[in-house]
Parts: sequence; structure tokens; C-alpha cells
Amino acid sequence: MTAITAWPAQAQDWLDERGRPAWIAAMILGFILFWPVGLALLFYMIWSKRMFNGPCRAEWRQHRNEMRRQYREHWKAYGDTLRYGFRPSGNSAFDAYKADTLKRLEDEQGAFEAFLERLRAAKDKTEFDAFMDERARAARETPPEPPPQS
Repeated sequence: MTAITAWPAQAQDWLDERGRPAWIAAMILGFILFWPVGLALLFYMIWSKRMFNGPCRAEWRQHRNEMRRQYREHWKAYGDTLRYGFRPSGNSAFDAYKADTLKRLEDEQGAFEAFLERLRAAKDKTEFDAFMDERARAARETPPEPPPQS
């Protein structure tokens, strides 16, 4: 290798020895001195995966896996709660009471949803009537245009 082609490899080795902060500092310095150099360094860091490897990436992967594990445990417990809520208990009197209560709650929910729908319809009608009254008032207040004269 000649001295002209060897310096990029030497610079890369030097920056690699010092880690990601050295690469970021070199990129920022490149942007300050001549923006295409900083942009080229940024693209090189992304392309060579120097931005996204090392201990930080490993810590992120570990954190992500821990969050996934907690998520799965939470929803497994929640799913068990849902399954147990509708599973027969073995006591016929309690199961009948539970079924009646659930049916009553479903009926109340349906009645409440119908009530909300009636409220929305009444509000819509009130707003529409107000619009039509305003439109009629504006039509009464505007003088009729004279017929065109020939």
C-alpha cells in the first residue's frame, strides 16, 4: 500500500481504537470544516454499522428483550383473568348468579349506548334546525334582486 491509500485505513483503525465518540467527533468536525466530508462520514458510519454496534446496541437489545418478556407476562396474566372470568366455578348457584349479572350488565350497556345515540341525534337535529332558521332569516333579510331589464 502506498502512503496515499494507507492513510484512510490508518485513520479508520485510529478511530476504531477510540470508539464511537471518536467517530462522532470526526463526523461533527467534518460537518464544521466542509459539510460533504461530514455527510460522507455519517453515511460511512451507517453503512459500516459503526453507529449501531458495540455495547450500546447490546444494552438496547437486552432492554428490548426484557420489555417483551414483561409484556408477554402481563398479557398472559390478563388473558388468564379473562379465561377464568367465564369459566364455570363448579357451583351451579354461583354460575347462574354470574350469568344473570353478566346478562344484566350487557343489557344495561346496550340501553346506555341507545341513550347516547338518542342524545347525539337530538343534538344533531338541534344544530340542523338552528342552521335552517339562520338560513331562512338571512333569506328574509336580503332584499329581492330586481328583474333584469332588457
